[in-house]
Amino acid sequence: MATELQNLSSYDPHTVPSGEGKRIGIVVSEWNYTVTGSLLNGAIHTLLKFGVREEDIVVEHVPGSFELTYGARLLIEKAAVDSVIILGCVIQGETPHFTFVCDSVTQGCTELNLQLDVPVVFGLLTTLTLDQAKARSGGRHGNKGDEAAITALKMVALRSRYQ
Repeated sequence: MATELQNLSSYDPHTVPSGEGKRIGIVVSEWNYTVTGSLLNGAIHTLLKFGVREEDIVVEHVPGSFELTYGARLLIEKAAVDSVIILGCVIQGETPHFTFVCDSVTQGCTELNLQLDVPVVFGLLTTLTLDQAKARSGGRHGNKGDEAAITALKMVALRSRYQ
């Protein structure tokens, strides 16, 4: 398991580009908000730590994970953001709903990244249990929100090098 090998909140701060002057959107699912709220807090804390101003962090809530990609597209088209982070949590249940939602969000993020010129960062936890989700949203495996924020800053820097 990948997170057994590396904590989601571990990174070399010297490799993280500055977020000064950058505008970052975050779309967060209200479903499983105990988990997604922790992801959001981690992402915001990390963005602020690397120089993104609070007023340049645009946060929008959507009902569930399925709606994350639509929210991301709206922020890209209407909020003039340099990157969008999607944050959600889908926990395996007894029906195939888990697979459909996870596949849809994954494909939607890929399509946004290929169609639009703004990086969309995948911060969707797809776990088998609530305990696994908690371990990845500020627990023993770190916080996927931290990792998503670092990824957003790195992708904005990559995009800037080729403009």
